[in-house]
Formats: sequence, C-alpha cells, structure tokens
Amino acid sequence: MPFIEEFDHLKIQLQDIISATENFSTNKLIGRGGFGRVYKGELSLPEGKTMVAFKRLDRRLGQGNVEFWKEIITLSKYRHENLVSLLHFCNEGDEMILVYEHASRGSLDCYLSDVNLTWTQRLKMCVGVARGINFLHDPMGSQQRVIHRDVKSENILLDEKWTAKVSDFGLSKTGPANQPQTYLVSNVVGTPGYCDPLYWEMGFLSKESDVYSFGVVLFEILCGRLCFEYSNGELSNILVPRWRRCYEEERLDEIILVGLKEQMEPGSLNTFSAIAYRCVKKAREERPMIAEIVNELEFALEQQEIFENLAKRVDIAELIKIAGLAVPPLSYESHNQLLMLLLKGFLIDDGNTWVSINMNGEVTKVVSAKKCFFGDSLVTKNASHVAPNRRAKIARCKFPYYVCSVYGNRFRVEVNSRFLSPNVTEEVGPSRAQLDPQDSP
Repeated sequence: MPFIEEFDHLKIQLQDIISATENFSTNKLIGRGGFGRVYKGELSLPEGKTMVAFKRLDRRLGQGNVEFWKEIITLSKYRHENLVSLLHFCNEGDEMILVYEHASRGSLDCYLSDVNLTWTQRLKMCVGVARGINFLHDPMGSQQRVIHRDVKSENILLDEKWTAKVSDFGLSKTGPANQPQTYLVSNVVGTPGYCDPLYWEMGFLSKESDVYSFGVVLFEILCGRLCFEYSNGELSNILVPRWRRCYEEERLDEIILVGLKEQMEPGSLNTFSAIAYRCVKKAREERPMIAEIVNELEFALEQQEIFENLAKRVDIAELIKIAGLAVPPLSYESHNQLLMLLLKGFLIDDGNTWVSINMNGEVTKVVSAKKCFFGDSLVTKNASHVAPNRRAKIARCKFPYYVCSVYGNRFRVEVNSRFLSPNVTEEVGPSRAQLDPQDSP
C-alpha cells in the first residue's frame, strides 16, 4: 500500500504499546468491540507521557486490514471536538493497533439508565454527537462526505468533561461532499436495531441512514435503555417500533426513564421528542437533515437551560404559598413540577384570579372583570349572543365574558378577560370602551 507512507509520522513501536499496557494485561482492559479489545495505558514518547486507549485488531471478529486503514485515513483527515482523535498506530508483524485519545468515562451505552445523568447533560451529549455527524456529512473545504454506517450509543465515547465523541470509523463510507445527496449501494453492515430499515433490506445507503441510527440513540437517551432486548443470548426484540407508536399516540410517559420527566421543561421535551421521531421515520425523505437536527437539539437545550436558570431565581417558599391558594387544589411531587404549573398558570381566589409566573421569575395575576368593574348592572354574556367574528376570541378566555352597562353615563363598557403569556410581562388595564349606538346623543 504505497499511500500509507503519508501516515508514517503517526507510527509508533509495538514495544512502546506493550510497555504501556503491561503486555496487554487484563488490568488494562477497558472494552471490547467489533474490531477487538481496547486497553488503556500511559504512553511514553519523546513529546511526553499521555494516557491513551489502544484498540487491538482481532481478525476472528471479522474486521481486518480494510477497516484498520479506513480508520487511520478518516481520523487523520477529519478533526472535530466531537470526533474521537487518532493519535498513533502500530503495524508490526501480525499486530495492528490503533491509538486514540483516552475517553475516561467510556461509552454512552453504559450510562443510559444512570439516574444521576441529568436531562441537561443528556441534551449536551446529543448536541455534541449531532455536531460531529454534521461535520462528517457536510465537511468544509474539499474533503469527502463520510457516512459512518454504525452510529450507536456504544460508539459514542465520553471524556472527563462528559463531552461526547463519535468513534469507530472502520465501517464508514465516503462520497462526494459537493452534492446535496450521496447515495451508495453497498454490502449491509451495522447493528440490528440501529440500522436504517431501507439500507438493511436493500443495501441502499445514504446520509439519512446515519440520521436514522442517530434517532435511535436519541430515543435511547430519552428512555434510558438500549433499543433491543436479548433472551437466551439471542436478539429477541427491537424497541424502535414501540417507541414510534408511543410518540404518535402521545404516550411518551410510558417510555421515558423514570425520574427524568420531572427535570424536563415541557418545551424542551416536545422539541427533543419531535426531532427524534422524525429521525426514525421509515420513509427516508421524511427524515430531517443533520443540520436541522443540530438546530433543534440546540433549541431544546436552550429551553431547558432557561428553565433551570429560572428555577434558581424564584423563591420556592413563595411559590408553595401561592400554590396553596389554588382552586381546585394542585397536585405536584417536586419543585420543578410546581414551577411548570405556575408557568402554565392556575386559578385562585374562588376562581376569580388567574396567577402565573413569567420567565423573569415574576408572579403575575389576571383578575376577572367581575372584580374590577362596577355599574348599574353586570351580566355574564353567553358567547352565542356575540357576533360570530368575536366568538373565537371569547372562547379562549379562562374567565366568563362580562358586559358592564353604566346607563347613567350614556355609554357601554365591554370587558374581555385577557391572559398573560408566561414569557411576557404585561399590565392589566381597561380593555375597551365605546359609545353604545343606542345611547348616542
């Protein structure tokens, strides 16, 4: 392979690796995969000592020279914060070993069910992976587009700061980056459950195949479990179809990891679940581009962070006091749930006052017209007696629609209750006053 000479600067000696891994001791073993076993060790080189990961090829698992050199070629050209970095390689005798930066926290699949991994942390990981895939699909300059072909939680590594990094490019395919679409017909590889059904059935590969696989990972992060089940050592069930149905039937509560829902800002969950669902659409043309996925996940993270910042600013004791006035009584299990109820708003004062909180942490109230306006007569007006073009507006009101007639002053005041958006601070004032045609001079 004449082309390998351009990578000579990355070569290191086998003896250096043997020394760092204590001759591939089980004490240094940190993982296994389709390529082979992975060891950690401190590598001593002229430029200094550094902790790294060594991935040792085991040909009995089905991979070999092609996957080895593909990994080197890809990772030496594609550098990104959310792609694992290849540092060196060794090719001596029968040994073929890849040397990577050490992701000290291991792979994402080990943390899916960890209740200590917060929703915000999960969102940040998703954003990172999406950015990494976006870099592969739409690289800058003259680089070719890379289709990973095996995106899964096991191939997403986490460093000390929980930064997510896409790894394992041995099965990747490349194609022209200057075209809107890249379609390839190839032998089917990948992992059941994550693999694009169209690719799995027909061998028809595109960048939307990676989008499907990433959508499965998004659902795994939401549900806190892998996308498949094993029975007696054999694959027995793939959960993706059920996850799709739960979204379509608005039954996400049945599959979200227990304890995670209480942390979520509702808008963040809605944004996240909607883009995850679109990713795993069976029809390839209905799946979003990875750039759109990045934008949606960043928005979901922004919504969550705004909510968490709000939670830090509010006086919880005051909110609990307000909640005790609710009509009917409120039911909530955490301070976050109470905050969400206040963002939506609820009635107090025998149903005459609507109270809510805005995103600045300010408590706002809207008072029924019944409490604000007095006159010779005050009647509740049924929407059926209102002009058709105004019924829809009245139907959105939480309070009854009141008409206050002050006949002694020869004018008529109509009051239509208004409600505050949780994102906007408003003041309640007179809604409208007009001359009654019948009372005009």
